[in-house]
Amino acid sequence: MSVNKYNILTKELFEECPISFLKEDFEKATYPWELLPKIKEIIKREIANGLKGYKEIEPGIFVGENVKMAKTVTIEAPAIIGSGTELRPGAFLRGNVIIGENCVVGNSSELKNCILLYHVQVPHYNYVGDSILGSHSHMGAGSICSNLKSDGKNIVIHGDKDYETGLRKIGGILGDYADIGCGSVLNPGTVVGKHTQVYPLSFLRGCYPENSIVKQNNVVVNKEER
Repeated sequence: MSVNKYNILTKELFEECPISFLKEDFEKATYPWELLPKIKEIIKREIANGLKGYKEIEPGIFVGENVKMAKTVTIEAPAIIGSGTELRPGAFLRGNVIIGENCVVGNSSELKNCILLYHVQVPHYNYVGDSILGSHSHMGAGSICSNLKSDGKNIVIHGDKDYETGLRKIGGILGDYADIGCGSVLNPGTVVGKHTQVYPLSFLRGCYPENSIVKQNNVVVNKEER
């Protein structure tokens, strides 16, 4: 199966946007990476509108109810963290971060300019920069979203065609329930479809269809056909 033959529209990667103040933004975005340069302004907009159910713990940092936060967590503004989310020791949020409800950001994981929807897990030594992770998606230990090409050029998304994004930094975009195996690297602009599982120690580049298994050497198998 070709890794490039399937759709990468926002509405197809995410069944819905459960974060109420982001729903309209998701509906307007044809492709999910269109949201990345807007994250900071979205946060500022919502702060200005008043974030009901959130408490400002430091200037520009808002958390929902029952957020568990270890003493060694570092958060740079602006950031919005949904209720029931757990930030474990050493977690580092570098600003422009929106986290939905009941997520886990774990030991030494670093987030920057990204959106995590509901029930997302980045629990062990993960880097998530300039990325969008769908609901119930999971990053295995040590897996990272590489967001900058070595030549510094703008990112091209290699899907059913080449999409010129005009953005210098794009990490990974995971559809709902996508599962990335331990130690995997998502090269800049990698898109993984809904319900797709990726083997550990994988090296990902381009786009991967939903309901699939990505094995080593980029062998892609449809779950229903295996």
